[in-house]
Amino acid sequence: MDAIPAGATSALDVGTGDGLLAADLRDAIDDVTAVDIDAGVLARAAAEYSGIIWICGDVMSMELGRTFDVVASVATLHHLPDLSAAITRLADLTAPGGVLVVVGLARSTSLRDHLTGVVGAVQHQWYARTRTVWAHSAPTVWPPPHSYREVRESAGKVLPGARWQQFPMWRYALTWNKPG
Repeated sequence: MDAIPAGATSALDVGTGDGLLAADLRDAIDDVTAVDIDAGVLARAAAEYSGIIWICGDVMSMELGRTFDVVASVATLHHLPDLSAAITRLADLTAPGGVLVVVGLARSTSLRDHLTGVVGAVQHQWYARTRTVWAHSAPTVWPPPHSYREVRESAGKVLPGARWQQFPMWRYALTWNKPG
């Protein structure tokens, strides 16, 4: 949410699932579209949250007919078969001057990745014992098909100047401001 550019008027949530991010975006932006391939999960999200355009389909092949000031995707990229094509597609859907934010899951391959994964495993156990557990309805892909290095390299080729952050629990964030 902190990455939303000033003056943003439209947002796209790719792989919206239960619609939580779309609802948060709707609190900040009037024009929000949410896409997911699962019709059942979209129906449940639409029943829960109003004021959002819900579209069932594959973002890789559907024609949306426009670009968006904010394109956001959480835990979706590892479900798409071609990493570079997926990053390119999300960049193409981002309007000039807009922002693309991806929070994803990646596979550990380096010592640093594995150590961060251990921290994540401990963190996960702590959260599981001390907090209410929320169960998402999305299918699980484990291990993630792409390594942190593969995601960084693909993003570097497609999204020049993208900011990269790596987090425990096998997560990363990419933030890219499309030149405007």
